[in-house]
Amino acid sequence: MDNPVNHRRRRILATTAAGVSLLSLANLAHAQTLNAASAGKDAGSAAFGPIQQIDAGVLNVGYADVGPKNGPVVILLHGWPYDIYSYVDVAPRLASAGYRVIVPYLRGFGPTRFLSAETPRNGQQVVTAVDILALMDALKIEQATLGGFDWGARTADTIAVLWPERVKALVSVSGYLIGSQAANTKPLPPQAELAWWYQYYFATARGELGYTENCDAFNKLIWHLASPKWKFDDATFERTAASFRNPDHVAVVIHNYRWRLGLAQGEAKYDDFEKRLATGPTIAVPTITLEGDANGAPHPAPAVYADKFTGKYLHKTIAGGVGHNLPQEAPKAFTEAMLQVMHL
Repeated sequence: MDNPVNHRRRRILATTAAGVSLLSLANLAHAQTLNAASAGKDAGSAAFGPIQQIDAGVLNVGYADVGPKNGPVVILLHGWPYDIYSYVDVAPRLASAGYRVIVPYLRGFGPTRFLSAETPRNGQQVVTAVDILALMDALKIEQATLGGFDWGARTADTIAVLWPERVKALVSVSGYLIGSQAANTKPLPPQAELAWWYQYYFATARGELGYTENCDAFNKLIWHLASPKWKFDDATFERTAASFRNPDHVAVVIHNYRWRLGLAQGEAKYDDFEKRLATGPTIAVPTITLEGDANGAPHPAPAVYADKFTGKYLHKTIAGGVGHNLPQEAPKAFTEAMLQVMHL
């Protein structure tokens, strides 16, 4: 799960989406609430075709490529502990609307592999954004509409900040997720700290060993906690759990959470990027943010991050028991947001 916007973390506890009117915020369209039943929650699972592989930057990336090759490009980014199947019912909907849909496995997941044993198994904030930019270059994609949740939303947010010319529009679940190591040094009230238990567990040698030995059980627990009303079956989880067999999965995940707490170093070549991200820069590309009404993962209220989006902007809350894995739980609602954001 992803870390909410860090420099305003204390405000999250005191702010609720229901208690704040978004109508008064500049450049903010009125918030909408969609019912997940009408939005296609629990839609029948589709299947991806053969997974493609391409060398891109330091990785050989596995990705699904759905829809017409000459269509406008959409890139959909998953989080932890999930994989491309979060979009298995979104991709065909977008493809049927004429879009080319690229859904990559992030580093440490599925068939994506490091090209060199010498490359650090780095999970710091900016590195997945660099990976996706390299993928776009390898596929000769100049610009795409990005959609993501959890790590994927943070990755998409980061690309929109650092390389806005590559982003036509953005759909970001839970809004603005860019943070900094410095902000993460500040303690939260006890109840909020409890929600991040796994982050502190991963900071220990016991946690790394525990995740290694109990990866599937650990991640299934996260699924239940993050989406308490999502009635997924064993087959749905096991399909994604295959992605955790990646030989670098544990190393990337552990480094990601340790880096956030300042317990692990990033790569020096990314220092300038991280310094810029640490200032909390705004996002100017057209954006729709989404939130499920039953998200059990730590997340900020929409009012906390609304002013981070300075371009055309809309927020939607998806009602009906939708949790953290919003694209898979409410694929129709996510698809509609992707189609709408291109025409804000």
